[in-house]
Amino acid sequence: MSEFWELGIAAIARMIARKQISPVDVVDHFIARATALNSTLHCFITIEEDLARVVARKAEAEIMQGQYKGPLHGIPYAVKDIIDVLGLPTTNNSRLTLVDAATSDASVVAGLHAAGAILLGKTETQEFAMGGPDFTLPFGPSRNPWDLDRFTGGSSSGSAAAVAAGTVPLAIGTDTGGSIRTPSAYCGIVGMKPTYGRVSRRGMTPQAYSMETAGPMTWSVEDNAIALQALAGHDPRDPSSVDIASQPWPKAKLIGVRGMRIGLVRSFHEEEHGSFSDECVTVFEEAARLFEDAGATTMDVRLSPLRNYFAAQRVIMYSEAAAVHEDDFKRNLHLYGPYSVERFLPGFLLTATDYLQACRRRGELIAELAEAFSSVDLLLVIGALGVAPPIHDVARNSLVNGTPSANAAFNLTGSPAMSVPAGFSAHGLPLSVQIVGRNFDEFSIYRAAQVVEDGMGCRAIRPQAAAKAGSCLRDGC
Repeated sequence: MSEFWELGIAAIARMIARKQISPVDVVDHFIARATALNSTLHCFITIEEDLARVVARKAEAEIMQGQYKGPLHGIPYAVKDIIDVLGLPTTNNSRLTLVDAATSDASVVAGLHAAGAILLGKTETQEFAMGGPDFTLPFGPSRNPWDLDRFTGGSSSGSAAAVAAGTVPLAIGTDTGGSIRTPSAYCGIVGMKPTYGRVSRRGMTPQAYSMETAGPMTWSVEDNAIALQALAGHDPRDPSSVDIASQPWPKAKLIGVRGMRIGLVRSFHEEEHGSFSDECVTVFEEAARLFEDAGATTMDVRLSPLRNYFAAQRVIMYSEAAAVHEDDFKRNLHLYGPYSVERFLPGFLLTATDYLQACRRRGELIAELAEAFSSVDLLLVIGALGVAPPIHDVARNSLVNGTPSANAAFNLTGSPAMSVPAGFSAHGLPLSVQIVGRNFDEFSIYRAAQVVEDGMGCRAIRPQAAAKAGSCLRDGC
C-alpha cells in the first residue's frame, strides 16, 4: 500500500470517511516527513506539531461520533507566511514583522478550519511576497525538491516545495503576478489562481490590492478542486469579495472537454523570440493535441503582445506596493532585504500619470480578453519561461522587470488561471502549461486540466528528494 504522502487529499479523505485510518495517524505521518525534509528544503518557517496533534485528536473524535465534515476533515495543510493564523506570527519573512502575532484567522484559514482541515505549519515566502530568493532573510530560501540547486520560483516558494516533496498534501499560496503559478510550474505541482474576488483577501499582508488573491497548491487536479471549495466564498469584510455561487469543482474531473472550444494563444510566445524554452513550447503543443483528441475544438487566438499586459501589470503592482510600504521605506529601509528594496523602489519613482495610464490600458486589455472569450470557452497559454533555473543564477541576475511573464497577464485581467504539470524536460525537471478561463468559471479550467494531467501521465513520478526522504523514514537512515 502507498504511504499517506503518496495518496493525496482525495484518497486519504475516502479512508478517513470510512474510518479506515485516523486523522491522528495522518498528521503524525506528515509531521515526520516535514521534520525530516525541512532542514534540507527550508520550506517551513514553523511546523506546529503540538497544535496539529491536538486538532487531529479532535477531528478523530468528531468523525467517530458521525460528525464528518467532508473531504478536508482531518487533512493537514500549510499556509504561506503572509496569511494570518490566530496566535501565530505573520513574519512575511521580514525583519520588520518577525514577531507580529495575528489577532484572528485570515478568511481562507477560517474556511479551511470550518472544513476540518488541520494546520501543519507556515511556509517560507520571499520578503513581503516580493523580494527573493534572498539569502540574507530570516528564513529560507526554499529549495526545489527536484534539484536542490534549482529555484522554486516565487513568491509562494515554501508552499510549492512543501507539496512537491510530499510534506503536506495542500498548501495555500498567494498570487499577484504569478506567485502561485510560477512556483507550481517549477516544482511540478498544480496551482490555481482563482478569479479575483472568488477568494477573500482578508487577513493577507497586502501587496497590490487590485490583483492579489489566495489559491490552492496541490499534487493533483482533483485535490486542487477539493481545496478550492473550502477557500471560496463571499466575505462581506473584504470589499473585493464577490457574492457569487461556488461551482461543483470536484465533479469536473468526470466530464472532460468534449464539445468545448479552446483558444490557443501562440502569439504570446511566438512574439517573444527566444524568451520561452523550446521544451515549454513543445508541451504547449502536446496539450493542444490532447484537447483535440478528447473532443474539443481548438483555434488560434491572437491577443495584444505579452509585453503590453506585462508592462501594465508591473506599473500597477509597483505603484500599489509602494503605497503599502511608503512609511516603512522612509523609517525602516535598513531592515528590508536588498531584493525587496530593488523591487519596491520602482513604485516610488512612478508618477500618478504612469499609474492612471496603466489602469486605462488595463481596461482595454480586459475588454480584449472578454472579446476573445466570446468565441472560446478556455485559453491555453504557455506557462513558465522554462525549467526552474539554478537558484544562485537567479540571485546574481535579479532584475526588476526582465522577460515578460505570461502569468502576470492574468493578474492584470483578474482571470482564473491554473498551472498544470505537463511532463518533464530532457534533464528530468518539471514542465507546465497554463489554462485560463472566463471570470468565475474555474470549473471549465478543472475539466481541461484533468485532461492534461491524465494525458501527460506524469503524476506517478515524484521528486528525488521526496523519494529519498521516504526511504530514510522507512529504513531509519
